[in-house]
Amino acid sequence: MTAFYGLIGCGMMGQEHLRNIALLEDAAVSAIYEPDKDMARAAAELVPEAVFVNSVDALLGHRPLDCLVIASPNHCHVTQLEAVAAKVTLPILVEKPLFTNPDDLKRVEDLKAGYGAPVWVAMEYRYMPPMKQFINRAQTVTGGIKMLTIIEHRFPFLAKVNNWNRFNGNSGGTFVEKCCHFFDLMRVILKSDPVRVMASGGQEVNHLDETYNGQSSDIWDCGYVIVDFADGTRASLELSMFAEGSEYQAMVHAVGPSGKIEVKLPGPARLWSGPEGKQPVPVIIESPRAHCNPVRTVCPIDKAILDAGDHNGSTYHQHQRFFDVVCGKGNVEVSLEDGVWAVRMGMAAQASALTGEAVSL
Repeated sequence: MTAFYGLIGCGMMGQEHLRNIALLEDAAVSAIYEPDKDMARAAAELVPEAVFVNSVDALLGHRPLDCLVIASPNHCHVTQLEAVAAKVTLPILVEKPLFTNPDDLKRVEDLKAGYGAPVWVAMEYRYMPPMKQFINRAQTVTGGIKMLTIIEHRFPFLAKVNNWNRFNGNSGGTFVEKCCHFFDLMRVILKSDPVRVMASGGQEVNHLDETYNGQSSDIWDCGYVIVDFADGTRASLELSMFAEGSEYQAMVHAVGPSGKIEVKLPGPARLWSGPEGKQPVPVIIESPRAHCNPVRTVCPIDKAILDAGDHNGSTYHQHQRFFDVVCGKGNVEVSLEDGVWAVRMGMAAQASALTGEAVSL
């Protein structure tokens, strides 16, 4: 039996969802709401059989429809979740960040209490195959993680429809927009919740001279964040968005009394600026403390899955699990509560960097 998807938003990330849904057996996109003509045209090339509608209400009235994916700009997520909840009760996969304004937390809590179907927040970084291996092995290799470090050295923010991602008011700020994935990973890896956040960040290189409709871009491009967790562990994040050309885009290190484990993840293949045919492959390195004999494991990703998106195959594996939820065979693995924590950590980092003070959670 085929599960029919409706998509709200088919920009860059929405189109990645379309390509990955197409890889699933017994899944099809039946209806799409995308108000931008260029993005709608690109989406239609990917799924010519889908019906394009002119509003969220029209999408919700379309049949057949078994589930929804919300991949609109960040500041639209909560309003569109509320619009869905008022009319239907269907499983939802909603893109990160879950919300962008502190005042929206109450609205999310109301949704969590009142909506009668599963809601999955798209924290797909958990599902990168090499990251899953890292998560599964980290506690054993380290003998219990004491320190966790996440580094992302990457290219600047890409152009989005109407340049919405150039402004904190739309995106929630860089520590929310870009880094909520990493704050989610911290909680997953450490299996604990944060109690204090300290950060420094700013706009140093990118977008300094950009103005749109008379407004200057205020989105940050770099920063450091330190997080203390309830179980006494510590984590840090280092972000640079003017480091295009790096061999690896993301590196995660966990250290404990028995040793260290790290995973290195390349960025999108389509943006690789190095030698042709030399795109790096994900790798895990385990380093026992007792002797200098690191074990290096290369973790290639299936090409068809890798080609379907920019996130090391994670979007496909996330969709596999969400599809099980739609079919009544699985449980939500990334809950609204997880989505809330990731945003709260990002907002705390934004606030700490602005004030110079630690923020307690």
